[in-house]
Amino acid sequence: MDKKKTKQILRIALIITSISSLFFVPWLLVKAWILPLPDTIQEQLDEAIGHGFEGMIVYVDQAGKPPQYFASGWHDREAKIPAKPKALFKIASISKLYDAVAVTKLVIDKRLSLDKTIADYLPELVGRIENAEKITLRLMIQHRSGIPNFTDAPNFWAAPTETYEESLALILDKPSNFEPGEDYEYCNTNYLLINKIMDDVLGYPNFQFIREEILIPLNLNSTFSSLSEVNIDDVMSGYHVGYPLDLKTNDYGMHATAEDVGTFLRALNDGTLFEPGEQEIYSSIYEYEHSGWVPGYQSFAKYHKDPNAVVIEFYSTTDPKLYNWNLSEIINNRIIKILKRQKSL
Repeated sequence: MDKKKTKQILRIALIITSISSLFFVPWLLVKAWILPLPDTIQEQLDEAIGHGFEGMIVYVDQAGKPPQYFASGWHDREAKIPAKPKALFKIASISKLYDAVAVTKLVIDKRLSLDKTIADYLPELVGRIENAEKITLRLMIQHRSGIPNFTDAPNFWAAPTETYEESLALILDKPSNFEPGEDYEYCNTNYLLINKIMDDVLGYPNFQFIREEILIPLNLNSTFSSLSEVNIDDVMSGYHVGYPLDLKTNDYGMHATAEDVGTFLRALNDGTLFEPGEQEIYSSIYEYEHSGWVPGYQSFAKYHKDPNAVVIEFYSTTDPKLYNWNLSEIINNRIIKILKRQKSL
């Protein structure tokens, strides 16, 4: 086959692929958006499963009402175990809220300073991380450091790092993405370093501090630092499109129930989590809601002023192009619409 004909065939194949992509993916999002709004949250979850999610959990803490628990799909697809509303889930970057609260409490105790730099806390990284003398703890918390994101390394999620040293090695001696404080870029390396700094200052793993200062006071007995602390059967299975195996045995950090995350988020937003002086510091450095993503697991934690509800949504299916992320956000918005409609009745 000559080169000209080969190029024509490739061009046609690319056009067909593009058309197929437009037909199969965006139209699913449009469909999810325009379908008539169900009467109940449970019906919305069941509809979401029909859109391709393997499992879903929702927890709702609405002021003046008892907490509500919802689940649909599979807890474990292979074992045919239905979804459980109180299953453990990999909450991924929602854990940054807990880290930011821990930093706040250490700042108020004068064990950390928001204005000290990487050079102050981790002097061994001077010359290995660009601008180490300028990047403060405050800038790292706020994702304004300019440090490269270690999870953006090629094929990172195919073989994730397991230790601080392995993760850090992926960005050492790399140029900064921007000057400290000059821009914003979400970066997991910031929190890798923050956790190391907290460990060093405390002299023990910082999750112990989180447990003592946050989890125990709030009676959060179903929040754990890692997979090693839990019964694997209690963890909801997670699936990534194109990958055949259950991902629940992969250790991606914190595990919690939707109820525990919801209780924490309510206390974070209404201020009961804080001692005097702490909320002012926290409000100056970080946010009051978060989402999370690791292969097989999408999570959302948000307080909605109207209808005065904390809503936690867990989805146990991800995909390489993040179409399921966009689909999740559509479903999340529909859940809030249902809550508002029920409130007005």
